[in-house]
Amino acid sequence: MKKVQVNERVEITSIGFRKNMIAYPRRMEFRGKTYDFIDAGLRCLVRHGERIAEIITLSDGQADYCLRSDNQGSGWMLLSIASNNMIISESYQAC
Repeated sequence: MKKVQVNERVEITSIGFRKNMIAYPRRMEFRGKTYDFIDAGLRCLVRHGERIAEIITLSDGQADYCLRSDNQGSGWMLLSIASNNMIISESYQAC
């Protein structure tokens, strides 16, 4: 699996809820393209002093996305994209 570091802000346009009512992104806009997530994977909270960030992995069925939120509602950051499909991975090399 090829992994590309992105580290860019993204817009989350749809939110879903897990069985325990924890919210997670369902749809993301990145560089003019919309990605619909079909699976929410691992989730962890990271604390650094007074700041808390949430790291979550998601999949659209073709690639895995790692996102970070500051849990204060100010936005999401796309950290990386991992894919077995070389064509998809190479399109992100300019990141």
